[in-house]
This record gives sequence, C-alpha cells and structure tokens, in this order.
Amino acid sequence: MQTNYILIDFENVHVKSLALLKDRQAQVKVFLGPKNTKIPVELVLAMQGLGEWGDYIMLEVSGHNALDFHIAYYLGKLVAEHPDGHFHIISKDTGFDSLLRHLQRKGTLCTRSPSIEMMLGVDSV
Repeated sequence: MQTNYILIDFENVHVKSLALLKDRQAQVKVFLGPKNTKIPVELVLAMQGLGEWGDYIMLEVSGHNALDFHIAYYLGKLVAEHPDGHFHIISKDTGFDSLLRHLQRKGTLCTRSPSIEMMLGVDSV
C-alpha cells in the first residue's frame, strides 16, 4: 500500500478532525505558527493516535511566508526520502501550486487541496 504524506498548513486551514484518514496509511505533519496557540482537542487526540505517524512542526518565529517555506522544505525532504509516496498539502494557499507542478513533471505524486474532504473527494460534513 502506498503511503500518503499529508502536510497541513494550520495557519491557513484549521483542520479539526482526522477521522476521514482512519484506516489509511498516512503520515501527517501539522504545521503551526507561533500564533496558533489553540488546537482542537479532537485533532490533538487524533494526532496522538497516529503515534510516530503524526508530528507537529512548530515555528518559533513568524514572518512573511515562513510557514510556507517550512512546508516546502519538509515536502522536499519527504520526496527525497520516499520517492514512491503520495504527497498532499492541505492549504488554501495557491502559492504551492507551481512547486507541485514542478514535482509532478518530475514524476512525483503530489497535490494541494483546501481541505481533507476535498483531498479525498468527499463532501464536507
């Protein structure tokens, strides 16, 4: 089974639940800016349930596009380490699209979706 790598831009999309990812082989990274001081309990518990497959990336300092650069860094690192993976960025920020098109031309499976529901092709609940 192919592993999904899901990078969530929490500054841009406030995901509350990972319930739709249950029973999927997915590694989830939630990127938090210094102003993201409140995380929904449901998300925290879901991340704990992922064990080593769930990770928070906390930025210590804010700056213009700082979180986006961190996501791009981790995406590149994951693509290099797991070239057969399927990579997803959950963000409404279309600034990622040119990077994703470049990676797609290189044969990498990667997409950006504004929500987990849209990533999976299901209607929002």
